[in-house]
Amino acid sequence: MIVYEALKNEFLDDVYRDKLVDNLMSNFHDKIGSIGKSELRSWENSMNYMYRLLNDPEIPGNAGVAIEFRVPYSSKRVDFLISGSNEFSESIVIIELKQWETVEKVDNKEAIVRTALGGGLREVVHPSYQAWSYAALIKDYNSNVQDEKIELYPCAYLHNYSSLGTKDPIVHEKYQFYIDNAPVFVKGDSERLRNFIKQYIKHGDNKTNLYKVEKGKIRPSKSLQDSLLGMLKGNDEFVMIDDQKVIFETAKSLASEAIRSNKKQVLIVKGGPGTGKSVLAINLLAELTAQNMVCQYVTKNAAPRSVYAKKLKGDFRKSHIDNLFKSSGSYIDAPFNEIDVLIVDEAHRLNEKSGMFNNLGENQIKEIINASKLAVFFIDERQRVTLKDAGNVEAIQHFASESKAVITVKELESQFRCNGSDGYLAWIDDVLQIRKTANADMIDKDYDFRVYSDPSEMRDEILRLNRINNKARLLAGYCWNWSKEGKYNSDIHDILLEEYGFGMSWNLANTDSWAIDEDSVHEIGCIHTSQGLEFDYVGVIIGDDMFCKLGSVETDFTKRAKTDNSLKGLKKLYIDNPQKALKLADEIIRNTYRTLLTRGQKGCYIFCTDKELEKYFINRLANSTRRNEYLLSNSNAIAAEQPNKYKLNPEI
Repeated sequence: MIVYEALKNEFLDDVYRDKLVDNLMSNFHDKIGSIGKSELRSWENSMNYMYRLLNDPEIPGNAGVAIEFRVPYSSKRVDFLISGSNEFSESIVIIELKQWETVEKVDNKEAIVRTALGGGLREVVHPSYQAWSYAALIKDYNSNVQDEKIELYPCAYLHNYSSLGTKDPIVHEKYQFYIDNAPVFVKGDSERLRNFIKQYIKHGDNKTNLYKVEKGKIRPSKSLQDSLLGMLKGNDEFVMIDDQKVIFETAKSLASEAIRSNKKQVLIVKGGPGTGKSVLAINLLAELTAQNMVCQYVTKNAAPRSVYAKKLKGDFRKSHIDNLFKSSGSYIDAPFNEIDVLIVDEAHRLNEKSGMFNNLGENQIKEIINASKLAVFFIDERQRVTLKDAGNVEAIQHFASESKAVITVKELESQFRCNGSDGYLAWIDDVLQIRKTANADMIDKDYDFRVYSDPSEMRDEILRLNRINNKARLLAGYCWNWSKEGKYNSDIHDILLEEYGFGMSWNLANTDSWAIDEDSVHEIGCIHTSQGLEFDYVGVIIGDDMFCKLGSVETDFTKRAKTDNSLKGLKKLYIDNPQKALKLADEIIRNTYRTLLTRGQKGCYIFCTDKELEKYFINRLANSTRRNEYLLSNSNAIAAEQPNKYKLNPEI
């Protein structure tokens, strides 16, 4: 997606006639949503610099200019692009624009600097790293860039920054690798930057390369499961951007500090679905293990651990795998500071007690902090899905303070799931009435969300998509009992919707790696087999535990299956404190569906057993018609062609 595009001469004319910012605001509102005052000021400032810079006859007038291009699988946007060609290749120059006036070098963290932002000093990635990482992601995920061999040339332009000469921290040798790959230009460097552009943009292309980049299909990203083996062997499988890189370097620094000073450290990393928590966790596992630190990946949920173990099978001995991936109840009797670093993924799923009967130990958070010199907790408090889930930021801070640990809190915002759409995630939170959001009616046009009236049609579409790369799955709320007879036989159907002739089995009990097994698309996964994992597409059956009444989304915990232990103990709590019990059950049911509905990177399809809820979703979808390419779901043409399907993105 590009917010603004024009030929160079058109761009110059828009700036000269004071039309550019108005055009940007209008396009931004239509394509993304509301815009902040700080971003508006940045445009007004930076675009005048770009006007002076491009006002050079040697830069072709028919070169393409684009402003605010969204990086694939990310909510991040490239500030400025110029397209054309030279004698060797089709070319696009990527320019990251900064308003900075001061920069401080950060010694013990790679590619990190400190600058004044938001009323204080903040650690952020070096602008050359930022430009380089954006270009790397575009090259990794855009099919046209790869197939058409379009060369990308990133750089950074700090037009308000006065150089301090050879001792300037912005060009310190510790950042040289990234500066070599993405040069940094500062105030007074206009001629140098012009020459950089003219080196690669000798001929105009009438925006052809911009069109190719914008229309290039997003190739399937390397999933965490597929890339873990390479990462553990020392390969850089994922390029971390912005806040991911800051947190990665922070964790490395805290690990070194904890070992060197013998001062216990706790790092809390908050982030919603798809912000890269698991990617960061495994990157840290690989990096710190390579540095000869005793490091383990910890999660309460067995599904991710089983998937990773299966991927590693044959390349590492089982004992080595077991030493890398641990359950959250593994540290009951662990000696103080026995392990250098414990990386806790899905920390919101931690329990108080451990063991099959929840009668062992005192508190998993306390035990993990006690056992490690550095404990890293990746957490999303809105993914608490059982009554036993006791992981929250307040509890982590309490036990960290009790152990006299130094506490660091960071937040991940970069979005990598749901096609990088912050809008979809905000929409889901608002639709499920978890919280009111600013962009309640905005879904990115590239994300494929559909409402099906027939579960069989939804299943058929998931089966079709799964044939591409085994990355589409069916999921459901836990409203159907898991029968003993069908635990090992998918021909025995647990989930029956007889009025539609629909029947399927829950995931079988004879495998822990349902998420990647070849035949598991013929079974339906639940929250326990999918949380912490991702797919390209998911089809979600919303059961009777969620319904709609007069426009209000309601929940009913009594519709949950008896074989589901998520709400075990609720009936007793209801007798003692009915108000508290109902509030907890409501939160868990909403969080469960929020988690299921955000497992798909490219698309999510739903079927609701409650027809009023189905109508509610369709109406909410219809309210998103501001999206440029929205296909009205109940139009006569679609109703005739696809009577049981409502879709936001028809071009799948």
